[in-house]
Amino acid sequence: MIKYLGSKRRLVPVLGDLLIRAGAHTALDLFTGTTRVAQEWKRRRAEVWAVDLARYAEVLGGCYIATDADHVDRGALGEAISHLDNLPGTDGYVTATFSRDARFFQPHNAQRIDAIRDEIQRQWAGDPLEAVLLTSLLEAADRVDSTTGLQMAYLKQWAPRSYQRLTLRVPVLLPGPGHAVGGDATVLAPALPEVDLAYLDPPYNQHRYFTNYHVWETLVAWDAPEHYGVACKRLDAREASTKSVFNDRRHAPGALAQLIAGVRAATVVISGSNEGWVGVDDLVDMAAVRGHVEVLAFDSRRYIGAQIGIHNPRGEKVGAVSHTRNVEYLICAGDPDVVRRLRDSDGNSAADHSGAGFDHR
Repeated sequence: MIKYLGSKRRLVPVLGDLLIRAGAHTALDLFTGTTRVAQEWKRRRAEVWAVDLARYAEVLGGCYIATDADHVDRGALGEAISHLDNLPGTDGYVTATFSRDARFFQPHNAQRIDAIRDEIQRQWAGDPLEAVLLTSLLEAADRVDSTTGLQMAYLKQWAPRSYQRLTLRVPVLLPGPGHAVGGDATVLAPALPEVDLAYLDPPYNQHRYFTNYHVWETLVAWDAPEHYGVACKRLDAREASTKSVFNDRRHAPGALAQLIAGVRAATVVISGSNEGWVGVDDLVDMAAVRGHVEVLAFDSRRYIGAQIGIHNPRGEKVGAVSHTRNVEYLICAGDPDVVRRLRDSDGNSAADHSGAGFDHR
């Protein structure tokens, strides 16, 4: 799985348990990102809808959620991965932009990315295997990049992993039905099928996933966009259409309240943080429209960039570490009996917390 700010890796076991305790057979992961939560729910045999505005997230959803492992031609997939992995490198957009103009990938790997992405476009565009092959490429590129995890900057010196040869792997696919949907959650939520459980994990602040992971956007879109700045961000990152309402301090609370009220689900779980623009008390007030509310709190390590300091676009350290831990919240709302079962889930299922607690309301 690719390195990702906002990943709920440590809360995934808890969210999996909540699915079971809610008795849910259908579930909606409305800001799916890398699909970690959606995958956990699919592993637990729920039919899942994975939704996100990012194109790379829709591809990951197409691979891990919409693809049914029981209906994949394993021979064709293996041959495709082998063919792509043995292509000689070519000098293309990634090499020019993300190796010469910027330093996200070493030239030998950038050339291989160019060759592989061109071949996927030529042979598998629109094919059922396209999302699986693109996911394999994204994950392979992530394993040899030279960043701390975000693509707003790259390291001043090449990361040790960047010297390794980019190597494709067959993604670990999951059996069962699922759906990957690309688009704005505020628009899609009222139109999606009603589910037993919905999880809302919107951006907490001004940090934009479109710019944080602009390289993945470009690898998926494969549109050779004009770019700007030291990090060679896509020019369309400046357009209003690529900006989320949840990155706007003034409008985020109202949009979130409307989304919580309008999502079609029996039980709703909302992620929050003590570092977010919307405080936990306000989230509880918003969730009250759904019924009974309980709050689960988890002490958590912050993302790796926060632990090593602040860096400028050239990868130079220019700031100090302020704090290395924060508190993540899961606000659960719905039928009182169901929500109380969620409250009574075993806090120890969340790895790396020091004192998971419950705020009963």
